[in-house]
Amino acid sequence: MNHPWHQLTAEEALRLLKADRQEGLSSGEVAARQKEHGFNEMTAGKNRNPFLQFLSQFRQPLVYLLVVAGSVTAILQHWVDAGVIFGVVLVNAVVGFLQESKAEKSVESLKKLVATEATVVRDGRKARVPSRELTLGDIVLLQSGDKVPADVRLLEVKNLQVNESALTGEAATVEKNSDPLAIETVLADRTCMAYGGSLVTYGQARAIVVAIGDTTENGRIARMVQEAPDLDTVLTLKIKTFSHYLLYAISALAVVTFLVGMVRQIPPVEIFMTTVALAVGMIPEGLPAAVTIILALGVNRLARRRAIVRKLPAVETLGSTTIICSDKTGTLTQNQMTVQILALAQERYETTGGGYSPEGAILREGQVLSSTATSPALMECLTAGMLCNDSALTDTNGRWSIQGDPTEGALIVAARKAGLREEALNQRYPRRDVIPFESDRQYMATLHEGPEGPVVYMKGAVEKIVERCGEWMVSSGEARPIDQNRVRKNAEDLAKQGFRVLAFCRAALPSGTASLSHETLPSGMLFLGLQALMDPPRPEAVQAVKACQTAGIRVKMITGDHALTAAAIAGQMGLDPEAAKDGRLPKALTGQELAGVSDEDLPELAESTVVFARVDPAQKLRLVRALQSRGQVVAMTGDGVNDAPALKQANIGVAMGLGGTDVAREAAAMVLTDDNFATIGAAVEEGRGIFDNLTKFILWTLPTNLGEGLLVMLSIFLGLQLPIQPVQILWINMTTAVCLGLMLAFEPVEGDAMLRPPRDPDQPILTRELVKRLVVVSVLMSACGFGAFLLAKKQGLSIEAARTIVVNVVVFVEVAYLFNCRSLDNSPFKIGFFKNTWVLAGVLIMTGLQVLLTYVPVMNNLFHTAPMPLRTWGWVLAASVLVYFVVEAEKGIRRRLR
Repeated sequence: MNHPWHQLTAEEALRLLKADRQEGLSSGEVAARQKEHGFNEMTAGKNRNPFLQFLSQFRQPLVYLLVVAGSVTAILQHWVDAGVIFGVVLVNAVVGFLQESKAEKSVESLKKLVATEATVVRDGRKARVPSRELTLGDIVLLQSGDKVPADVRLLEVKNLQVNESALTGEAATVEKNSDPLAIETVLADRTCMAYGGSLVTYGQARAIVVAIGDTTENGRIARMVQEAPDLDTVLTLKIKTFSHYLLYAISALAVVTFLVGMVRQIPPVEIFMTTVALAVGMIPEGLPAAVTIILALGVNRLARRRAIVRKLPAVETLGSTTIICSDKTGTLTQNQMTVQILALAQERYETTGGGYSPEGAILREGQVLSSTATSPALMECLTAGMLCNDSALTDTNGRWSIQGDPTEGALIVAARKAGLREEALNQRYPRRDVIPFESDRQYMATLHEGPEGPVVYMKGAVEKIVERCGEWMVSSGEARPIDQNRVRKNAEDLAKQGFRVLAFCRAALPSGTASLSHETLPSGMLFLGLQALMDPPRPEAVQAVKACQTAGIRVKMITGDHALTAAAIAGQMGLDPEAAKDGRLPKALTGQELAGVSDEDLPELAESTVVFARVDPAQKLRLVRALQSRGQVVAMTGDGVNDAPALKQANIGVAMGLGGTDVAREAAAMVLTDDNFATIGAAVEEGRGIFDNLTKFILWTLPTNLGEGLLVMLSIFLGLQLPIQPVQILWINMTTAVCLGLMLAFEPVEGDAMLRPPRDPDQPILTRELVKRLVVVSVLMSACGFGAFLLAKKQGLSIEAARTIVVNVVVFVEVAYLFNCRSLDNSPFKIGFFKNTWVLAGVLIMTGLQVLLTYVPVMNNLFHTAPMPLRTWGWVLAASVLVYFVVEAEKGIRRRLR
């Protein structure tokens, strides 16, 4: 049944589906078709075996490292340490398991979206049935307030208007008819179709069901969501690559150490324990826990800034984002039509405020109008908009919304800003009759009993209103001959700026007039003015876009709305700085134009274009993939069903929490609870800070592991006793990671985070300069440790005391180096030495633990340590100070060379 239904006439659709317009399907035919085609519901994809899904969480390089570390620790019979390591592995696996199966959740949300009742005609009778029971060929009746239960071809239409914003991204309601269209007509322009999940805001219709369940547009989106892979984040990929290299390096060094020991005829048991010491020393046991904790702290900070992260690594991904692809409606804009300009005969006004909140004012030449300065023409134009209106403005717990058509709601809000109130106007001008809006006539008229007698107010398309008018109202309230060409020019100029323009007029009727009809509407009416409406940009989103551009992130608009409207909003938001310099609107590429672009040419076009309009969900997905193929890290924001596939495909999907659909929220990795694009700017800053802190932790922890490895290897190559025992290495690695390294997670975001460009996605976690620093610190740490060991032995200290000195040298070099690592480029004094009090607390705790390790007998027995002579603490201090000043000197040299 995969026909281009919008191209077929109503009769052709009925004939193909073997249905009767008036009688509908018979009960027997319904049962037969349900058996053949199934019910009107979407099926979830095949669920993976939960046990296998849980086991898959262990297939990560860092987990391999932890398993090796835990196994080695268990061999050494240090059961507590082994239990801690295996506990970390288990917790990571459980968290990963709980975060999966998002596609299935998205499909469940899509099911709820169309889980309604429908009015059908069966056996010649009307009936209400659950939408699940609809089948192909069912005749359905639609009226205002109904949710469309399936994809339908309209057969008969009476003033039907449908809100399809969740599916197409177009904020304004769409006027429908039953006329067939060209086959290439894009989904958002198919006026003879209505799609499941959209809302009827006005009028009635009779339609035939042409698609159900998985074959509907929502079903097609559900399949795309399921098929979109869960991409590894930039951080996940970098950690995975880094872990692989680390695994290979440790394995190679362990083998080399074992072979050297065999060549030197060291006893097998001793060489095995030495190799174990090397492996334990070089495995950063605290790294996976640190990554999780640093990300979790970032999640908590973002939650306080109204962003909920559903996937831990996603926190960091925004920090490495190079392009943000944003939906327009509800994300960059408020998804609330607003009157922004009123163009009258001799005056032009603007409004402040946005959305459905009646807070705001009317401006003339930038000045707020006082209640005594308002002109009669302005008040009459606003009165017409409020009276010739079937919608209502409601306030629910401080959240303003519209009951009815969004465009009519905007007219009410504009009138409220001038001090008009519906109750007072309706009391002064009680309605007597109405001519509803009809798509073929393009106007609406209402009859009222006014203080001076019957009066008719009209609103509608500019051309339809202007042709009925012979005069217009000037500032003083007097009627003068109308300049129709000037009105048309004003309307044309506003339309070019992306506004939807409505015209208003009125006429006095003879006393006793009690009804209206198209035939009795008078000619020579009094033109009142134009009201120009637009779904306005969020003011905070404009600032957020600028902040992102300053941070080197390009923002693109991908929307289902009209090209002119999209370009106008993009121009107001400054999405294309080059176009703004030239005083022109950005060029918008339409979905129809995109359809003709090959996959080979699309990536370059996607990078160079800022605005994409009238695109469908599949094209949004295609654009995201095209950008990713160029190595871009793509963040996608959106709130509609049509955004879900692209949200899931993007490196990070960001959905709106208040105005967004369940489908979009389930497909996204991050949800903004205030629907504020500006929160994305805060999240980008937080993400960059998180990656900085992860880099700082890795840069801090690896010299310890490498330094310990060098100590062990040096002793093997020189044929000396081990200067440090495996159990002592474990003590250093586990305690310093918790007491010192994790304190870097609390380091605040540095001031230049949003002034530098995004990281190159291909750049490793540690740059060449940082690797050099790491090697220098490792060599200094091992040299100081080995030197202290040899000096202690030379002075006749016991092997236990000598090893205790080495342990303290390593630990306190780490303490000094921790302060170096608080900033990758600047001195700890420049960023504020006492700014991160967690670091100071961690140093005090670590110092206390080292004193216990050195001087408490129980600790001496457990960790094979011995009390140190007081003079040897000078050696420890000298090594620490040396490393600190070497690193700060290196940073200073690098700053001067930039």
